[in-house]
Amino acid sequence: MIAFMNFDVVIIGGGLVGSSLAASLGSSGLSLALVESQTPPEPAAEWDGRIYAISPGSRSYLEQSGVWSLLDPARIAPVEAMRVFGDTGAELEFSAYQIGKAELACILENRALQHALWQKLQQQENLTLLHPASCVALRLDGDAAELELGDGRTLNAKLVVGADGRDSWVRDQADITAAPLDYRQFGVVANFGCELPHRGIAYQWFQPDGILALLPLPGNRVSMVWSVGPEKSAALLALDQDELCAQIEAASQYTLGKLSIITAPAAFPLRMLTLQHIVARRLALIGDAAHNIHPLAGQGVNTGFRDARQLATLLLERGAQNDCGDANLLRRYERKRKEDIYSMQATTYGLKYLFNNDTPVLRTLRNFGLSATNRLTPLKKMLMQHALN
Repeated sequence: MIAFMNFDVVIIGGGLVGSSLAASLGSSGLSLALVESQTPPEPAAEWDGRIYAISPGSRSYLEQSGVWSLLDPARIAPVEAMRVFGDTGAELEFSAYQIGKAELACILENRALQHALWQKLQQQENLTLLHPASCVALRLDGDAAELELGDGRTLNAKLVVGADGRDSWVRDQADITAAPLDYRQFGVVANFGCELPHRGIAYQWFQPDGILALLPLPGNRVSMVWSVGPEKSAALLALDQDELCAQIEAASQYTLGKLSIITAPAAFPLRMLTLQHIVARRLALIGDAAHNIHPLAGQGVNTGFRDARQLATLLLERGAQNDCGDANLLRRYERKRKEDIYSMQATTYGLKYLFNNDTPVLRTLRNFGLSATNRLTPLKKMLMQHALN
């Protein structure tokens, strides 16, 4: 016997962005379902190798839904300043003090945030959690969307939200296609103990063969993201712990002294995905299902949270319009998100191309640009204000 379940909104994908959307709609009066294929992870006893720089805007969004208060403050590190180095001595420094803020971002662990979100969702009366559950068919028509699960249940919804990541099944079912741009780079990540205090400063070195970032963790610890080509990525993963630490110490100009490894390195491929449309009939995409961005600006998850925040705002403010999947509402969502998504992708692509290039003219221009920007306080403030959203 097939079971039919009716909802206003069905969210497919229970990662950070999809979970945050469900949490932000907790007091909306809408009937919600969240479909997730995996069992939610428990917080890591040791330090999680996957971390995020959460912007003040994203933090405010998570605070409003009651998620932030469920996090352990001892596992969160504020970023009070950022220092960016070119490959010939040029430097650019951002400080929260310059714009009258306490911090530029907060660094926290993926599993800790995921666990806090699911704690909140399990308390939510208007939400049905379906996990682990597989999706086998999605039909979109004029009046409702119909989602068939692997166990035979069928969900009917006015709106389906695809939040199922970079290889989105939902996106494929809606025939929203685009060829991703392969950066031919991998993000190599690991956590380290450091000899010298980081003082809440995030560091980034633009180098001809990659981009190295060291982000502050609580105590004398840092998290590394090193964006490099496939050959160097493989070489880094093959090093023993002492050799890896020595390479990072040298690449970071010994800024934090001796390093000691906390979590083993891992690597993930980098790409850019730009879609002409992030909505279809009865469907909206958010997070990595809607766009992929280079991690050099640390804005990937924040861009996804801005997707969820914008969609939640439109659903909460739809007034007498009871249809959550109304085409005009979805078009408004797409229009409001396109500028932010495209500008972030253009910025990260431009910086990656500018610095991963051995052309002498570009080398001169990129380092001159860093130094010039560092002297232009209004421009620095404008860049920081955008990153705070």
